Amino acid sequence: MIVAYQLPVPSTNQPLRQDRQTVESTFNFLLTRRVCPDNISESYSMKKLLLAAAISALCATAFAQGKDLKVAIDATYEPFTFKTADGKPTGFDVDIANAICEQIKRKCVFVEQAWDGMIPGLMAKKYDVIISSMSITEERLKQVDFTDKYYNTPSKIVLKKDVKFDGVASIKGKKIGVLKASTQEKYALGELKTKGVEVVSYDAQDQVYLDIKAGRLDGTVADILEVGGGFLGKPGGEAYELKGDELYIPKYFGTGAGVALRKGQGDLKKEINAAIKAIRTNGKYKAINDKYFKFDVYGK
Repeated sequence: MIVAYQLPVPSTNQPLRQDRQTVESTFNFLLTRRVCPDNISESYSMKKLLLAAAISALCATAFAQGKDLKVAIDATYEPFTFKTADGKPTGFDVDIANAICEQIKRKCVFVEQAWDGMIPGLMAKKYDVIISSMSITEERLKQVDFTDKYYNTPSKIVLKKDVKFDGVASIKGKKIGVLKASTQEKYALGELKTKGVEVVSYDAQDQVYLDIKAGRLDGTVADILEVGGGFLGKPGGEAYELKGDELYIPKYFGTGAGVALRKGQGDLKKEINAAIKAIRTNGKYKAINDKYFKFDVYGK
């Protein structure tokens, strides 16, 4: 008579390397059950067969789970990437990354990285992708590849409300802080510094806001949503406002934020592009968008 048993299998919530005990327990389970004649435990070839079956169960589960996807983030860019009170990464970018990983059946593992080291870290294979509001620009495309955009919002100049702004020339002599190696820095150096504005670069955007509050800076150039959530909507930001036109200039700001990955990762790029399209279609993107913003940040 053939008797069917439920075999122990690895938990999809545990890393693959932690499932060795599961293989061993499955092997022992099979040996101690009377699923065949009494002398099964004496048969070396049968032992090997049962062990192979246990390993196959492990591999099948692991394949279904998929391997980790290491995702680089700069956790100083609220509300896109920041940390909860207990130190966990969160924000729009983090939620989008997790939705993409769910779609391609992989587990996101977040790696914190200072912004100016993002692309060097990717090239050094410290992580697989960057999902941290990195704009798709011609300059960056010379080094890395990008997926399709997953959002596109403009930047603006931020100054005190009582500062009269009639174009860049009107703020000559002001001191503006920007994030190092950002599109905003590129704009500030190209358009503001040439008009007599002093430009100071920082390793993190939250450091810019601290120095504005301390009176060491007159303002910044920042993404309108990031500066809204990270500065203007917080204590100390009440006296400041957005000035001038929305900045969409492609040569500085690119064509939206995409997932950055190394050149030659064509299969992964196709998977992620399909995932972005899927979450835009199935409502997942809208749910994440509406959690943080009052309009569709996918943009134009």
